[in-house]
Amino acid sequence: MIHRINYSEIIEALSQYPLVALTGPRQSGKTTLLKSMFRDYRYVNLEAPDIRDFALKDPRAFLAEYSNKVIFDEVQRVPELFSYLQSIVDESELMGQFILLGSQNFQLMERITQSLAGRVAMFKLFPFEISEMNRANWLSDNLPEVFTKGFYPAIFERRLNQDRYYSNYIDTYVKRDVSQLLNVQDNRTFNNFIKLCAARSGQLLNFNDLARDTGVSHTTIRNWVSILETSYILFTIQPYYSNFGKRIIKSPKLYFYDVGLLCHLLNIRKGNLTPLHPMWGNVFENMIVSELIKQNYHSGLLRDYYFWRDSKGNEVDLLYMEGDSLITYEIKASKTIKEDMFKGLRYFDKITAGKVAKQYLIYGGNTPQKRTNFNVLPWVEVR
Repeated sequence: MIHRINYSEIIEALSQYPLVALTGPRQSGKTTLLKSMFRDYRYVNLEAPDIRDFALKDPRAFLAEYSNKVIFDEVQRVPELFSYLQSIVDESELMGQFILLGSQNFQLMERITQSLAGRVAMFKLFPFEISEMNRANWLSDNLPEVFTKGFYPAIFERRLNQDRYYSNYIDTYVKRDVSQLLNVQDNRTFNNFIKLCAARSGQLLNFNDLARDTGVSHTTIRNWVSILETSYILFTIQPYYSNFGKRIIKSPKLYFYDVGLLCHLLNIRKGNLTPLHPMWGNVFENMIVSELIKQNYHSGLLRDYYFWRDSKGNEVDLLYMEGDSLITYEIKASKTIKEDMFKGLRYFDKITAGKVAKQYLIYGGNTPQKRTNFNVLPWVEVR
């Protein structure tokens, strides 16, 4: 089993908080990680109907049975437990008493905010990072294969066919989770909506256009996007604002957490994906941005990522603040480095008048370069 990056921080948190919560997409490896890390904890899966029924009908007896060093999986399925957990940890004052797992961030966070605020340390686990894949010798040097397989652990650990896996994933998890949170009257319309989101990966998210193309209201689209975000299917990056004397684009950009799922929704298979495909650059950008997001959560970097674009098309793909300085990224799928790839970074550096501390170009090639003002990184070394 791959040693995921969360190890040390979770162990530290268990000595400082009575509860630790780990959330993230279904099938990202949360259960495997914690069961392997904490063999002295009992594991209780609240998806099981008999266990859930016990917890729902007699929560006091249930928690008397599972009173200390317990991992509760899919804990959001029994929201009544949270108030009882609050009383137990307040009375016992034990650290590391319970570990909570959940794959629906909205429900989990809602209950934690209501009952467990200040008592729980929160973590997120996503599908494999590129570095984790490298350590396991699972990372192909063939980008079409990397794109279409994605990074979900089961595909590699169980050597599954990715097309079948993602089809089952959408039917089993995405549709079920969504149906629990939304009253979707027309599954065909919702399926079309997800695919329309995939077609907008790496692009500005215009809710009105998406509503028109889907055939539902603007309000419905906002609700559906929100649910896909809280179910860890997609995420948005907000624009960076500063008074640079230019008109700034204010719409967010949309990305998927896993590039394999994205390709499946786009009906892209390994055999029909080449650099000439119209979505090649979007898929590459999505992979790099999601990789940085995963690193951010897994390593506890606490960065807020943004993009920047003005009305004239000048753009920086990704940036974050480090103290008072800016760190900027340009992402290019090309295997060949060309001088015009640095145009956006140079322009942004100029208008920010010395606020940029580091500039990265991440590209589809294999050779790193250290230039006077830029760090050029191949996609396998993104950081």
